[in-house]
Amino acid sequence: MQLLKSIQLTDIVHLAQMAAEAVMKIYEQDFEVSYKEDNSPLTQADLQANTIICDTLTKNYPSIPIMSEETTQTPYEVRKEWLYYWCIDPIDGTKEFVKKSGEFTINIALMYKNEPVLGVVYAPTTRTMYSAKKGEGAFKNEQKLPLFTNPTPEGKLIVATSRSQLTPATQEYINSLPTREIEHIRMGSSLKLCMVAEGSADLYPRMAPTSEWDTAAADAIVREAGKMTYNFKTNKPLSYNKEDLLNPWFLVR
Repeated sequence: MQLLKSIQLTDIVHLAQMAAEAVMKIYEQDFEVSYKEDNSPLTQADLQANTIICDTLTKNYPSIPIMSEETTQTPYEVRKEWLYYWCIDPIDGTKEFVKKSGEFTINIALMYKNEPVLGVVYAPTTRTMYSAKKGEGAFKNEQKLPLFTNPTPEGKLIVATSRSQLTPATQEYINSLPTREIEHIRMGSSLKLCMVAEGSADLYPRMAPTSEWDTAAADAIVREAGKMTYNFKTNKPLSYNKEDLLNPWFLVR
């Protein structure tokens, strides 16, 4: 893990903020929306943030390959040999960006083999910065996580769910929870994982499609806050750099 030690978390925090400046200039104007093959939205802000992040990482860390939602994916036969790599989602929550709800984030993760070891999640509209580095803790705007602990989970649970995808399977799981009261918080983007990391939510169940770049950066924060993102079916920690880059159903707790 020698390479991880050489990377300063503050440098990645500043990179996310730099990308956010460009993103917010577009967000505050009228902008065009196109659609990818999977019918997910794409804006100039996604592409501009991607260019800023990828160009900077390539310049500063030329030996570390990059996986980003907005670039062509490296074949599995090549990337399965990667020891370290960056996993980027230039704008997570593009649907919320288009709606101008403010619930979108810039996500940058450093991966070691199949796990996230450094993560930055920045919400530009609220200037909220989540960051973590393996062995050094997780933070929200420099406050160490978790910030809150639920003293009576058997009495009340706060459950975070997607603003745009509350599937029947997710609702069925929530209904099965053995607790007297459940408070629902619906939120866009990777902020839901960060809410569990900070303790403002107890659980985030996701029984709907996501990709590895949707979770990687926030998952680093979850893990350094003493929580975990579990594969829902195997109850093992979520694994990355798989042949299929779609995540299985998962549970953050």
